[in-house]
Amino acid sequence: MTTLRTLTIFLLIVTYSGSYAQNGSITGTVGDRSGPLKNISVSMPSLAKIAYTDSLGNFSIDNLSSGEQAITIIANGYKRIDTTVLLDLSNQAHINLLLTKEVSFIEDVVITGTMKEVSRLESSIPVEVYTQKLFQKNPTPNLFESVGMINGVKPQLNCSVCNTGDIHINGMEGPYTMILIDGMPIVSALSSVYGLSGIPNSIIDRMEVVKGPASSLYGSDAMGGIINVITKDPKLAPVFSSDMMLTTWGEFNIDAAAKWNAGKKTSALASINYFNYQNPIDKNKDGFTDVTLQNRFTFFNKWSIAQRYQRKASIAARYVFEDRWGGQLNWSKEWRGTDSIYGESIYTHRIELIGLYPLPVKENVTLQFSYNWHNQNSYYGITPFMAKQHVGFVQMFWDKTIFKKHALLLGAAFRFTYYDDNTLATTANSGQSNNPLTTPLPGIFIQEEWSLHLMHKLLLGYRFDYDVTHKAIHSPRIAYKFSPSKKHTFRLSFGTGFRVVNLFTEDHAALTGSRNVVIAEKLNPERSYNGNLNYVLRIPAKAVLLTADFTGFYSYFTNKIIGDYDSDPNKIIFSNIHGHAVSRGISLNIEATFQFPLKVIAGITYMDVYQNRKDSMGNMRKIVQTHAPKWSGTFAVSYTLPKGFAIDVTGQWNGPMRLPILANDYRPSYSPWFCIVNLQVSKKFNYGFELYGGIKNLFNFRPKNPIMRAFDPFDKQVDDPINNPNGYTFDTNYNYASMQGVRGFLGLRYTLPK
Repeated sequence: MTTLRTLTIFLLIVTYSGSYAQNGSITGTVGDRSGPLKNISVSMPSLAKIAYTDSLGNFSIDNLSSGEQAITIIANGYKRIDTTVLLDLSNQAHINLLLTKEVSFIEDVVITGTMKEVSRLESSIPVEVYTQKLFQKNPTPNLFESVGMINGVKPQLNCSVCNTGDIHINGMEGPYTMILIDGMPIVSALSSVYGLSGIPNSIIDRMEVVKGPASSLYGSDAMGGIINVITKDPKLAPVFSSDMMLTTWGEFNIDAAAKWNAGKKTSALASINYFNYQNPIDKNKDGFTDVTLQNRFTFFNKWSIAQRYQRKASIAARYVFEDRWGGQLNWSKEWRGTDSIYGESIYTHRIELIGLYPLPVKENVTLQFSYNWHNQNSYYGITPFMAKQHVGFVQMFWDKTIFKKHALLLGAAFRFTYYDDNTLATTANSGQSNNPLTTPLPGIFIQEEWSLHLMHKLLLGYRFDYDVTHKAIHSPRIAYKFSPSKKHTFRLSFGTGFRVVNLFTEDHAALTGSRNVVIAEKLNPERSYNGNLNYVLRIPAKAVLLTADFTGFYSYFTNKIIGDYDSDPNKIIFSNIHGHAVSRGISLNIEATFQFPLKVIAGITYMDVYQNRKDSMGNMRKIVQTHAPKWSGTFAVSYTLPKGFAIDVTGQWNGPMRLPILANDYRPSYSPWFCIVNLQVSKKFNYGFELYGGIKNLFNFRPKNPIMRAFDPFDKQVDDPINNPNGYTFDTNYNYASMQGVRGFLGLRYTLPK
């Protein structure tokens, strides 16, 4: 009887507790530092339950059993939260969750489109934002390699021996891409070819990309687009951080940064980067290094000083030294500049200074300045290239809001460039003396952004520059934004761009020793006209947060400076185009964050880039732009595993692109379809440590036949009608991807937070 009574009581308890467990509930509030957040999804993936917060940030999930329950919150612009809640015998629980902003693929505040801080959603100009977090999915030692993860942006190697290159936006060559550091045009001319690899990722907070002309704000060179490298704010940086990486090819890279406070108002950040690769490898057996050997050191120091009216001043300096060479495997420095063993050796010294100072007045008036000195000592075989460059820039602008609806920006700028080298670009007309180029370029600009309505915004801009050679240059632009809701944003813009002549940046092929430069006429400034339609869709669905960014673009170029390779295989003939050039296409970027720990970022671009120019018979010919594939794209797929593990698969793919071939060239005139895929596995530990490793170029893709006549780099046996009936010459410019094949990498990061 006692046993029966005990069993009955036990069954009643189990039955009662089982039914009671299903009546459990979890309530709570969700907010950020500004207060409660509404319409935030709170999900329990294992039970397929989801709730949304009300206007006070409250939520409730009912019909739960007792025990430990897993909760996930994914909100656009905030860090993901995965937590557990224990339902005890009371079967009731209440939690308060504080979301923190995530600096991710889409950043809240941008400055590049309008030269002042503005919400990305409210910006009239479409601005793409990419942070260090994205680039860590495929770690690289410098900015030049990192930008390959951006859809429509292509780092292009222009030489198979020295591996120097430039950055293309929407198929336009490097000279049409303006690269800013903290809003200053610090990268140009010499550094547009040689200085890009000297920008380490350790100093980068984020990169903002504007595609299309922006000369109405930034002046010369902003014809194809802008990449603004925004460095870390010393006040917000970690106390200490480091990142070390080693590859199976023998590449070694280390970044280290430290932050400190010098009083209540002043913070400072110092960073060093060292990259070393000294392992000649020749996988394709042509006798030349597949990748240049490099020894590079970079030091960066930035100070931030709090000012009146909640503003801050900053000043930063950067020094870069690089020693790189590529060529025949048995080359050493004793052969530098000789005709026995071929090598391309480049010594780079570079100093940069960047400053920002808000004037101590109530009005928002800001002074910006920059200076860079670049010294180049190079040999391409027996061809020396010695160059020096000084670029000074100062700018002052006034930002004023009038009647709460009109945001006025008024400013003046002055840029001075001194450039000298040992080529025809700086040779006097007599040919007997040197004639360094000095280019003063003053300008004024005005911009007015008018909030017509909560859904409508209109931007008008105009810039006037005066160049001593080209005289007055006018650059207007107009933009319109329509946002019927936070889910839909339309932007329509029209802008102009210009570029004063800088022959050095026209083509690196002039310096390889394989061709001679011919200037056929007096070169005029280039002009561009651009139309851009942008549509952004945000879908906060139950299963996924989706953002789609669609852009159609059309750019029309006049007076474009063209390097003619076809008329004479031993010459590059520079002249203004007798016709026009076009860059047009469409692009789509997608970011999807799923309820389960998967995030996908992908982009695809179709473009048609060509020139219409007269041939020697006076007929118009359509010539496809080199290194501009019609189809290209990028992707980054990230999956977060338990216990701090994560997997990242990233890649860039390109369709066929036209290549710079020689007359009667046996090499294909178009590249094949190819895709570079990278795999990374990472593990986060306690106390700020993160271990990562993986494989780059997983499918081991390498271009074929990049160097012509590698066995005769000094053209000593060219005049051989039997063995060389087509008159082929040594050529290093046939390139469309890195020669570096599959390789493993391993790295360790450490961050000591504030």
